[in-house]
Amino acid sequence: MSHNKHYIYIIILLFSCCLSAQKSIEEDPEIAQNNISYRISQSQIELKKYNYFNAQKHLDDALLLAEKLDNKKSIGLIYALKGRIQLLIEQEDRAIKSLNKAIEVQRIIDDNFNLGGSYKTFGDVYLAKADYYSALDSYRAAKSKFEEEELNEELAETLLCEGKTYIALKNYNKARDVIEQALAITIKYDYPRTQSEALINHALVYDKLGNNDKALAVGIEGIQIAKQANYSNILNEGYLILSNLYNNIGDYKASRNYLNAYLKLSDSIRGLTKIHSSQDQETQYLLNEEIEKNNQIVEKLEQAEDDKNLGTLISILSVALITILSLLTLSLYKNNNIRLKTNNMLHKKNGELIIAKEKAELASKTKANFLSTVTHELRTPLYAVTGLSNMLLEENPKPEQVQHLKSLKFSGDYLLTFINDILQINKIEANKVEVELEPFNLKKKINNIILALNNSAQDNNVKIHFEYDQNLTENFIADQLKISQILINLVGNSIKFTKDGDIWIRVYKIEEAGKIYTLRFEVEDNGIGISQEKQDHMFESFSQGSIQINRKYGGTGLGLSIVKGLIDILKGKIYVKSELEKGTTFYFEIPLEHTTVEEAKEKKVNYFDGNKEDLDLTNVKILVVEDNKINQMITKKILTKMELKCDIVDNGEDAVDMIKANDYNIILMDIHMPGISGIEATKIVRSFDKELTIFALTAVTIEDKMHEFEEAGFTDIIPKPFKQEEFEKKLYNALASKKGSSTNA
Repeated sequence: MSHNKHYIYIIILLFSCCLSAQKSIEEDPEIAQNNISYRISQSQIELKKYNYFNAQKHLDDALLLAEKLDNKKSIGLIYALKGRIQLLIEQEDRAIKSLNKAIEVQRIIDDNFNLGGSYKTFGDVYLAKADYYSALDSYRAAKSKFEEEELNEELAETLLCEGKTYIALKNYNKARDVIEQALAITIKYDYPRTQSEALINHALVYDKLGNNDKALAVGIEGIQIAKQANYSNILNEGYLILSNLYNNIGDYKASRNYLNAYLKLSDSIRGLTKIHSSQDQETQYLLNEEIEKNNQIVEKLEQAEDDKNLGTLISILSVALITILSLLTLSLYKNNNIRLKTNNMLHKKNGELIIAKEKAELASKTKANFLSTVTHELRTPLYAVTGLSNMLLEENPKPEQVQHLKSLKFSGDYLLTFINDILQINKIEANKVEVELEPFNLKKKINNIILALNNSAQDNNVKIHFEYDQNLTENFIADQLKISQILINLVGNSIKFTKDGDIWIRVYKIEEAGKIYTLRFEVEDNGIGISQEKQDHMFESFSQGSIQINRKYGGTGLGLSIVKGLIDILKGKIYVKSELEKGTTFYFEIPLEHTTVEEAKEKKVNYFDGNKEDLDLTNVKILVVEDNKINQMITKKILTKMELKCDIVDNGEDAVDMIKANDYNIILMDIHMPGISGIEATKIVRSFDKELTIFALTAVTIEDKMHEFEEAGFTDIIPKPFKQEEFEKKLYNALASKKGSSTNA
């Protein structure tokens, strides 16, 4: 018994020493702060392992120590970190409470370094709750603090989050600008994680803005960085975005490969990391608590000296063991349920993506077929309208008939312009517009546009003023046709909506990088102006100011949509400022390459009128395959005027028979005819004559159909209605090339 007393005295003595030591440690501020810092760092380590509840436990311990010391800086930081963890485990309301406490403390002590982080986390919480405008306010507050403290990495992350918020708001232009700012910082200071995530989100933005090439380029770059650094979550997001991008452009094989990569990586990281961690780790946390309690019980029971205490020990251990086994069973059950739900969700999403892909393919084919049919049905009668009006104007009509014929020609040209606008919108949306670079004189080009539009301006009593920067060179390499289209649309718009006023066209340089000049073009008028409400939608297809404006001023509402599409293709930006009854200014900025090479002078060629001595037309025979009687008559009259002989058939079967029985120089083949089509007839001809010149004289000009003409074996395409000069040029070149080949032979 006395022996036991000695042990008790020793234990009491040791316990007293421990208490004394602990008291002295806790009273030392430096040691206490080290303990707080250690627990915060342990929390961060657990957070990186997705052990959220272990991370919370370390923060709770650190908070108790910080509150004892009344260390406000640590208290603010701990509450901010707790808010971050609560966001990750989807406890947004608790996160808001923690962050409010953090910000309250950090404001009092002017801890701007950590205050920015709290604001940023607040933005993340609001983003998760879909309160996007509150999120933007929080991100702006965070940016202000990070800029003050020169925290560039945190600033880049915040800009990226701000960009994601604009994506959620479908404000893709703003999202692009903000993400570009984030990228600039990540590249300058080498932050690969944020850079890869920003590039992948940039790809999503460019996809929404219709620039598929740029979207794929930045998306692939982001994935490469994420793959090199093994950023699994970013890589997973990138795979899904690239799968959608390739699906949008019709590359379904690449889309499927990226989708499979996404599903495989999702499975490896269990997809729903937050849910998995938040439930399993809660069980683990409870399990650890129970084990710790049981360890304490064991330590107490080891001090028992008699059999009764030993029996109690065995009973308590049994209860503890049963509790542990129950918790483990519960953990396994929850884990299996989560895995099953995750797999079901991924299979469901995969099925939805496949269905969406099939629907997109069907919609694309339906759209192409519809446009092919509509444009053909419109162009065929337009060929008659424009052809007959041109012929009648050339045949010395009576003076009182001239104005009527000009009105008829104008109406035909207007309808043709409308059809071409629809086709151009379709090509822009399908990303099938190619940039054709060539040297040209910019100042001369704009002067020619003004001359072409001057009659319309004079009809409205409008004066056009042109201001070209005197210090700016005139020769550039660019797609001059697209620049002309942009300016014709913008200046034409200004003329249409301005009466008895002025229009100013200005061009000047705003930036220079080597040979690349960024030029600003301005088109200003003092016309009727545009309301703020209409400005938000004015670049959309078929968008106009109002029904009244449509009726009064006319137009299709496609012009500005085409302008926006062309400027995007030229890697530029367009802006507008306007006020009702005061006027409108459109200004766009595009990069152009300066050159000293002058524009090639175009040689005027008269073709058949000026080259009859070069070609012997007496034996030239042309077969016109056309089922429309009016079009037959027009085409024959045009050829007769060129002193060319022709035969006419109205179906594909007869065309094949005529070609077999006669020696024709050129075939003008229509496409849509009764019986076999022009495409089928041409395939038959190519089976026995590979060299014959066959032109597709057709109203079908949809890009999706062009490959069918090439596969059938057509030499070239002449779209109806055609320009007389272009028609003559193609026929002359075909006959001249045949003469050259026969001479060489």
